[in-house]
Amino acid sequence: MNPTALVVSAPGTNRNHDVAYALELAGATTEQVALGKLIARPSALDDAQLLVFAGGFSHADALGAGTLAAVQLRQIGDEIRAFVATGRPVIGICNGFQMLVRSGLLPGSLTRNASGRFVCKWVTLDASSATPSVWTTGLNSPIHCPVAHGEGRYVATEADVSDPSDVRVLTYVDGTNPNGSVGDTAGVTDASGLVLGMMPHPENHVRVHQHPRSHRGENAGLALPLFTNGVTHVRNRG
Repeated sequence: MNPTALVVSAPGTNRNHDVAYALELAGATTEQVALGKLIARPSALDDAQLLVFAGGFSHADALGAGTLAAVQLRQIGDEIRAFVATGRPVIGICNGFQMLVRSGLLPGSLTRNASGRFVCKWVTLDASSATPSVWTTGLNSPIHCPVAHGEGRYVATEADVSDPSDVRVLTYVDGTNPNGSVGDTAGVTDASGLVLGMMPHPENHVRVHQHPRSHRGENAGLALPLFTNGVTHVRNRG
């Protein structure tokens, strides 16, 4: 039986169907739920083995990207921490990453891009082998996927984490850092390695034809293994 991934959206989310498709390719069954409904019935977490906060522009980025959704998310922060404590993985992508950081579920902060502009482009990511993330285990090849954000510059101080390299699991490489993130940080984890937040959109490169140059034979860098890792971790838990 396939594990169930609960995909959470908020008003303005637009990547929930994309990430559901990626998880289904990786071997999960997906269920989608609005954040407000999950807050009203957090027991929905009991039937899920993975939790996903999809990207988009929740609440039209009013008062800052992910800010209003993060205020909502804090209402079930204890339930999500309990979810993680049982060994079940969580991933937040782009706006979902902003929600996790701004609700205090991941360390650090996300601010305006160094350029001051919204950036939409393809980037190249490397995974760190020195961190405990279950999502990035064994990702030895670079990942290629797009970004689309205006507030993606990751900053961590000593108050957030003693050493940013302890939480950094994904970095922009080949000069593709689109936002000026400290240490070229593209994704971070919590101490357990179960919670991953990342600004790029791996769900938009899980099939070869999704790459803009696939017609020229560029078919490397698929991000599907990242989702497969999450599903495999759950299956190995039994």
